[in-house]
Amino acid sequence: YPGLVNDIDATNAAKTSARQYMGDAQVVDMPIRMGSEDFAYYTHHVPACFYRLGTGNDAKGTTKGLHTPSFDIDEVVLRQSTGLLAWLAVNA
Repeated sequence: YPGLVNDIDATNAAKTSARQYMGDAQVVDMPIRMGSEDFAYYTHHVPACFYRLGTGNDAKGTTKGLHTPSFDIDEVVLRQSTGLLAWLAVNA
């Protein structure tokens, strides 16, 4: 896979819109990672922003890692994630 590098302008626009939708406390910068992601192919053709959306909830016990057999999702995130994606499409 090619390297995935977020476009600065697209990322700033996405962060601004995400803060409007979810609030400042819910939008945080993540440490740089050396992972592999097929989304990187898009970033070589159009300005793009790859973001991660947290799915864990300590109170509900949904805290296991994404690619593990014990992964579970706080289903509230499903509504939040689709709303955020629509908000970004219209506003970012």
